[in-house]
Amino acid sequence: MIVPLGPGDPKQLGPFTLSGQLGEGGQGIVYLGQNEAGERAAIKLLHVKFTGDAIARSRFARELRAAQRVSSVRTARVIAADLQGDTPYIASEYIEGQSLRHAVESGGPLRGEALEQLAIGTATALTAIHQAGIVHRDFKPDNVLLAADGPRVVDFGIARIIDSTGTITSRAVGTPAYMAPEQISGDEIGPGTDVFAWGATMAYAATGQVAFGGSSIAAVLNRILNHDIDVSGLPEPLRGVVRSCLRKAAADRPTADEILSRLLAGPDQAPPATMEFEQVPVQRTQYVPKPEKSRSGGRRWLPAGLAVACAVLVIGGVVAATQFMPIGEPPPTLPPSPTPGITTATPTPSRYASVFDKAAATGRLVIGVRTDLPGVAFGDESAPRGFEVEVAKFIADKLGVPARGITFKSVSRFTRADALKRGEVDLVVATYSYDDFKTDEVTFAGPYYEAKTDVLVREDAGITTEADLAGKRMCARTGSPSNDQILARVKMTPVPADNYGDCMNLLKDGVVDAVPGDDLILAGFANREATLKFRVVGLGLGGMRYAVGLPRGDTRTCEPVRQAILDLYESGSAKALMRRFFGKVAFTPETDTPERLAC
Repeated sequence: MIVPLGPGDPKQLGPFTLSGQLGEGGQGIVYLGQNEAGERAAIKLLHVKFTGDAIARSRFARELRAAQRVSSVRTARVIAADLQGDTPYIASEYIEGQSLRHAVESGGPLRGEALEQLAIGTATALTAIHQAGIVHRDFKPDNVLLAADGPRVVDFGIARIIDSTGTITSRAVGTPAYMAPEQISGDEIGPGTDVFAWGATMAYAATGQVAFGGSSIAAVLNRILNHDIDVSGLPEPLRGVVRSCLRKAAADRPTADEILSRLLAGPDQAPPATMEFEQVPVQRTQYVPKPEKSRSGGRRWLPAGLAVACAVLVIGGVVAATQFMPIGEPPPTLPPSPTPGITTATPTPSRYASVFDKAAATGRLVIGVRTDLPGVAFGDESAPRGFEVEVAKFIADKLGVPARGITFKSVSRFTRADALKRGEVDLVVATYSYDDFKTDEVTFAGPYYEAKTDVLVREDAGITTEADLAGKRMCARTGSPSNDQILARVKMTPVPADNYGDCMNLLKDGVVDAVPGDDLILAGFANREATLKFRVVGLGLGGMRYAVGLPRGDTRTCEPVRQAILDLYESGSAKALMRRFFGKVAFTPETDTPERLAC
């Protein structure tokens, strides 16, 4: 129902002229608007009381990122957004149609073709959501709209991008009657959580009764945790699918794409119990997040090209990919390593179609890192340490390789490309920038950090702004492009030096006032100093997008690496690593998720 605008409602939001109010929730008010092109939108405006709340704005931004990542297949696409202004809003495609709850309350349970279309359409939407690495967390009849062209799943207000563990224990979120057991108990939350809610929603649509209803929230939660529902009145194949979706253990439930496959198989065709996996060469594979437990207890992601065989299905003009997990031998057990976290494996990338194939088959990877940058990557090959070393371990774990399966190999700016080309390393995490792509001819995934050109100064020097640098002495490393960038902005006196180490000595001795360079590298050198305190001034010039270097053309590995980097930031792991390795320096690193670039 569209409610007319009231005296306190805005008349315009960005390019949209508002005509009514569609609803209101805890986070904001949703308006109906139309732009000059005649495109109608549902515009969610953050409540005024939250506009000055950084946490609320962050949640709103998370909702936007979640919605933007999901395919518009059976969902509502994002049209426009403004998160920086005084009135933050997100404008999504307006879906004309009543909610499933209103439809059932006014017209009774769905039957026949209407129920079948609802089940298939929402399973398609759920597949798209999970393929984007999103857990909706509030799938329910109110968030399913029955549009003229089929059902749509909406409202990503509490959706979460899946983190490194998938565990969300801060508070129970969702609508009680459609919450999965793990949401109630505070256990691991993942795609299976949405699958449970989908099953409860389909049961409601088919019967008109809330599957886990009760006279109190306590009764509802008790039923979810301890009781099964009667699904005998549902038609097949929906009956069997819903029953499997409502299993108490998330690991026992089907995935969204398996639901779709079973529904499309029809009542007389049982889904295949197993599907033998046959690896075939592919030029490019779509990355489908499919979490399973890694050896270290976290989660790892399997790309569709390796982990699944795809059966292409057409649903009312919509093409969907149905995946089945391969049946085969488990990865070989790794022998104990003589040095914790390090192995002595010899890289043999030529035996495998991609780095991901090698990781899945052997549980081992050879990773190139720099060993000359304190805080970033430092030490010998047997035990390097630093931010990039931990990023490499995080990515490896997502590919199914535990720490003991990693061999670190030292590379430099001048050897990293050749090390990849010759197969000496499987991937490189070594302050490697997209700007080197044209000369190095490698494939990049990321970025995992965008370094800015900045200057490092002593904390006791009283230099906090760009203006304070004028007339000061700057350490000018041989061949460093940072020199020219800084001198183009501030008039300083250059003092020649060979490398960062020499510059740091000059800075500590008071011979120079500032050291230019990539902010992360500067902070790493400064963080190891025990007696003096340092500051990265915050000029933020330019940008070097550090990426993971892969063998040329290895897009199969690129996609899961990009997803791992996203998980690194969305889980808060990147921020924690930056505090760990750069926390002693007055430094504000970039902790927002970097803009992902195509493989």
